[in-house]
Amino acid sequence: MSGWSAQWAELPRYLASHIELTLLALALGLAISLPLGVVASRRPGLGRVVLAVASVLQTIPGLALLALMVPALAGLATITDGLGLGPVPSIGFLPAVLALALYSVLPMLRNTVTGLVGVDADLVEAARGVGMDPREVLWQVELPLALPTIVAGLRTATVWVVGMATLATPVGGTSLGNPIFAGLQTRNLSAVLLGSAAAAVLAIVLDGVVRLAETGFERRSRARIGAAALLVSTIALGALGYGTRTDTETANASGPAVRIGAKSFTEQYVLARILAGVAEEAGARETTEVPSLGSTVAFDALAAGDLDLYVDYTGTIWATILRRTQAGADRAAVLEEVRARLAAEHGVVLLAALGFENTYCLAMRGDDARARRVRRISDLAPIAGGLEILGDFEFFERPEWRAIEERYSLRFAEERAMDASLMYEALRSESGDVISAYSTDGRIEADGLAVLEDDRRVIPPYDAVVLASAAFVERAPRIALALRALEGRIDAPAMRRMNARVDLEGRAPAAVAEAWLDACLGTTGVCPGP
Repeated sequence: MSGWSAQWAELPRYLASHIELTLLALALGLAISLPLGVVASRRPGLGRVVLAVASVLQTIPGLALLALMVPALAGLATITDGLGLGPVPSIGFLPAVLALALYSVLPMLRNTVTGLVGVDADLVEAARGVGMDPREVLWQVELPLALPTIVAGLRTATVWVVGMATLATPVGGTSLGNPIFAGLQTRNLSAVLLGSAAAAVLAIVLDGVVRLAETGFERRSRARIGAAALLVSTIALGALGYGTRTDTETANASGPAVRIGAKSFTEQYVLARILAGVAEEAGARETTEVPSLGSTVAFDALAAGDLDLYVDYTGTIWATILRRTQAGADRAAVLEEVRARLAAEHGVVLLAALGFENTYCLAMRGDDARARRVRRISDLAPIAGGLEILGDFEFFERPEWRAIEERYSLRFAEERAMDASLMYEALRSESGDVISAYSTDGRIEADGLAVLEDDRRVIPPYDAVVLASAAFVERAPRIALALRALEGRIDAPAMRRMNARVDLEGRAPAAVAEAWLDACLGTTGVCPGP
């Protein structure tokens, strides 16, 4: 299946989830904004404070607001679990809908205050004069007159939330951001366009529905208001019905459900699908892949039980989770320490080392490296002041980079973080001089890049390992056993070929993974795949 076909087949699921996220977030935002706006319109001092708080929330970048929800909910989960109330999910639908609800508050709150304050004071006084109490004045005079302004705020919030909901993907929320993020990472522009176009159409449709309600209130037209309510109900029930049908089909099947995480690059998408295929073969009734997660988000979600499985790398665990900085660490020793400490300190089980390393490395254009006589990282030190280095979003904040800078005394003229999939294009077009590449990336060979030798052995080993929560291993021992059989099954050349088929040939990660499963399930030893 091509990348386009795979994303098109998944579009109804993405769209249904996106609509659920949007409508529930708007409903929560309205439930917060409306009463708060009423109170704020009566007390100007309080009104200035709440509008200031809402404005501050609005200034937080959308992706950051979503990401902040993850540790906040993880902390809350610790409390609720301690009280015997069970854990609160820290990734997925809940953090996404809470962040979107907060994001929707400002326009609705501001318009509620503006609408109520703008009601003609003579009309309010007249209502009181005929014997209405404050509640009757509010519900029968002020709110009806302010409704067009309030609905205009809802209209603004709707467009904002539809757009921002695409950012729910990195915190595990399924949305139209899934094809956008996956397409950016795998250079599948058709998937990016599909997700973007669907989100734009949804925004236009919902904006039109709210506009219909707005004109209905302005013209006192019950027909328009009723039509808008009917359209919203139809859209909501359609999305909910699609999700319910899927859940029912899943519930009727037997076996455990498995949630599998993936970080935001090609290799992770392929490996997540391979894990899913092995789990399904071993009896899972459903596998759900949660793509495009950050490293710490994925690990925290696994430790909290919000994920069952994902593939990580020993170097990442060693440096980021265990805070180890020892240079020259032995590959086998790192693997065993990671295995032991994850089990003892985090309740995470290392099921299998897949058989290859995908280590961070520094790479340059081959001709440029030869011209500058750069073969090792230490060769960069004398010339780094005239070079620009590009890294993925995490790289410059990771302890590995700080160790490289310190041990090699590197001071580049400029450091630029960007999407990992764009680094190679930037290097090819000479918009940068050095990149933080991944050693199993098929584009290294295809682009003729020179990988610089880590001659002081600063970068730790990065064995790809299958991690599982201890609760999952206990709940699904048969699937865990099948996953343990992946030990040593994929070597670096095989992984590099699979990555190249996605990044260079345009195949869908799922299709590449399925081809490996077809060729290798049931075999033993290293399997190169088809």
